[in-house]
Amino acid sequence: MEGVSKKVIIVGIPGVGKSTLVTKIVEILNSRQKSVSVNSFGSIMFEEAQKNGIKNRDDLRKLSMEEQHILQKKAAEKIAKLEDDLVIIDTHTFIITNAGFYPGLPHNVLEIIKPSNFISVYARPEEIYNRRMKDTSRQRDVVSIDNIKKEMAISDAMLSSCAVFSGSPMKPVFNTEGKVEEAANTVISAIEI
Repeated sequence: MEGVSKKVIIVGIPGVGKSTLVTKIVEILNSRQKSVSVNSFGSIMFEEAQKNGIKNRDDLRKLSMEEQHILQKKAAEKIAKLEDDLVIIDTHTFIITNAGFYPGLPHNVLEIIKPSNFISVYARPEEIYNRRMKDTSRQRDVVSIDNIKKEMAISDAMLSSCAVFSGSPMKPVFNTEGKVEEAANTVISAIEI
């Protein structure tokens, strides 16, 4: 696959340290002269939604299923056109909506992006809870450790389905506090870049 852009979807429920891990992956790969772009699927959706008057990214999950579906398709089409050595898609496997857990990566999105790999980032539920409580940058719902465990189980189920539909491997990576470089090297090894 030399010379071909790899599209790698990295997921994890809020609080697993996904952003920190992605930053470390980019740092390591840049030192190896690889071109890497990081694309937040939700931010790309939000850019599109702003054209329709949405003012807050956290309001995306309050849109109708049809509106979310349209925004997901537009975001996937933008990402599919990127040609860096590695295109990282930072996203979630589901969105909590009034209708229930809406897939963050429905089949049509996977068909457009054609991911080469899925990376699922984990942390201990207690670490996730503590990280969420400290994060004042987003308007998150109040959550318990039991809810976090439920979110992790749903994320696993959703991502397993994505791997089956796309035929791409799924690698779980545990992001232990203080060991982000080890986790980053595990990801780089898994995606073979």
